[in-house]
Amino acid sequence: MTKEKAIRLLDAATGRKACDLVIRNAKVVNVYTHEIQEGDLFVDNGLIVGIGGNRKAKKEIDAKGAYLVPGFIDGHCHIESSHLTPTAFSDIVVPYGTTSVIADPHEICNVCGNDAMAYMLKSAKNATLSIYYMYPSCVPATPFEHAGCILGAKEAEEFIDDDSVLGLGEMMNYPGVVNADEMVLDKLAVAYEKKKNIDGHAPNVSSSDLDGYIGVGITTDHECATAEELKERIARGMYVMLRQGTACKNVLDLVKGIDDKNYRWALFCTDDRQPETIVKHGHLNHGVNLAIDAGLDPVTAICMATINAAECYGLKDRGAIAPGKRADFFLTEKLTDISAKQVFIDGMLVAENGSILKPSVPVKAEGIEGRMNVKDFSAEKLKLKLNSNHVRIIDIIPGQVVTKAGEAYVKRDENGYWVHESSKDILKLAVVERHNGLGNVAVALIRGYGMKHGAVATSIAHDSHNIIVIGDNDEDMASAVRNLISLGGGITMVKDGKVLDNHRLEVGGLMTGDSALEVSKTLERMHETAYKELGVSKDVDPFMTLCFMALPVIPEYKLTDIGLFDVVKFDFVDINLD
Repeated sequence: MTKEKAIRLLDAATGRKACDLVIRNAKVVNVYTHEIQEGDLFVDNGLIVGIGGNRKAKKEIDAKGAYLVPGFIDGHCHIESSHLTPTAFSDIVVPYGTTSVIADPHEICNVCGNDAMAYMLKSAKNATLSIYYMYPSCVPATPFEHAGCILGAKEAEEFIDDDSVLGLGEMMNYPGVVNADEMVLDKLAVAYEKKKNIDGHAPNVSSSDLDGYIGVGITTDHECATAEELKERIARGMYVMLRQGTACKNVLDLVKGIDDKNYRWALFCTDDRQPETIVKHGHLNHGVNLAIDAGLDPVTAICMATINAAECYGLKDRGAIAPGKRADFFLTEKLTDISAKQVFIDGMLVAENGSILKPSVPVKAEGIEGRMNVKDFSAEKLKLKLNSNHVRIIDIIPGQVVTKAGEAYVKRDENGYWVHESSKDILKLAVVERHNGLGNVAVALIRGYGMKHGAVATSIAHDSHNIIVIGDNDEDMASAVRNLISLGGGITMVKDGKVLDNHRLEVGGLMTGDSALEVSKTLERMHETAYKELGVSKDVDPFMTLCFMALPVIPEYKLTDIGLFDVVKFDFVDINLD
């Protein structure tokens, strides 16, 4: 706060001048006292002045008994997973009561490096939403795949001083942390020097390894799968995020571990959430409502979505409705089913009845468009020759990004090449390197996707975002890859050589300048096509699930452009078991 702002606030608070706005007849949620206060809320110059008092205002809004809730803060998200640019993302999430997000742009930075970081920061300045970033800590996530860029400590120093950069993004390379890898510790040291946060990513890490991981300053984790893991982390002073994304949904499992003693160390996040999910179910409010439906006290849930997140990331100017805080809040008719009726950011009405009032102005993504550098690709590279019929297989777990290390007996032709059997739910999965023209194509087998015939390909493949393609035959898979390259990135579906549908993502192969509504309609249509035309199992999201099958930091089997990777052993394994 400046001296000038302080003088103006004092004049408004003491009644020496009229406030900009008063919201009358509101039920204000107080996250400090866990109480509901009835009264009139006064706002001036984008700040909260106070509740009640002998004050006047230039403008009045009648809340008619609605609840006034602090703006929700998403503790961890990837804007790129919405397929939208930051400005379009802002326009779709703000109407649901999300007024601030802490975003990790490691998806686009894996493709375009610091050029992408500069674009994301520039674009955020045009957004209605408050967008903060964590500088990506793992680009690439591991040395076991090829990304578009390598970002180390030196690259991090270029942006770590920016006020919109709150620290270092999710440290997925937990073996590197625990084993004191020098390059990993150099990155942590960048955050140490600036006294900034370090986000975590620690699935299945426990005991002494968890002590070391937390002990070196990693403050959050959004990868808990059970209530026991949540309690284990909170007991060590770590913030835990209850995640409700499109593919990863942990709120109902983790809320069982929340109680009146530990809730102050819990946040909500969306991580990866697609537009059609947001349109159908909401944004952060969806996870909050699920927790409330499961029995969590509504005010406790609101605290987790507001003040907890603000304190975790040192955002002292928001997270509560109190004097001097930013006037970021929304009105909702109920606390048992939170749905924003009117949303205010910086004291201005910005969204009403589910719609943004003034769309954000987009920023041109100069220099980070396309990025499809594929060399010497052919259908021949998709062939899978096996030494035996007994093989390792990636087993999909519906609703999760983790997989099982499975095995199966499959069919081979007279030359030893894998043959698809319609009676078995086993498909071919391939990853095609697209950043450096290396010509790498790795092939494996996957079970649980359910597709009957055809192929799906996408340039969204966390975290290095090479091309990933799944199918029952090489011809359709090859056709899908070629079509994707011609699009400049995105998602495509092919059956019997015919392109069924496309979703073009021209910004680094991850985002599009299209509006949220256009993207939502496209993805909704493509989901229907995947289920009806290709026969993909409705137990899985056909695109989001596929995106995570190349992520070699989440157990158990994943496929990179180098080969089949066992995350538990942290090494490549042969697909042949005999």
